[in-house]
Amino acid sequence: MSRQRSMEAILASEFVTIGELVRLTDSRYSTLKFYTEEGMLPFTQAEENLTRRYKREETVARIHFIKELRSGGLSIPQIKEALNKDS
Repeated sequence: MSRQRSMEAILASEFVTIGELVRLTDSRYSTLKFYTEEGMLPFTQAEENLTRRYKREETVARIHFIKELRSGGLSIPQIKEALNKDS
């Protein structure tokens, strides 16, 4: 069983896990996993244990942008299009 890092350690890290993104953005794990599978959240994968790692600042900003678009009533395909224009 892995041990959770403190919020201070998470905020000092360049890369975070999906579980840490849940804590940082107050999002559901299943939602972030869906966004990842849809290619909306880029990540790198560590070779040794296959853990997906996300760039903390960039990904948190992207999740907030997605939430903003969702609250504006955009569909997932429309959000994907907006993300492609933004990047």
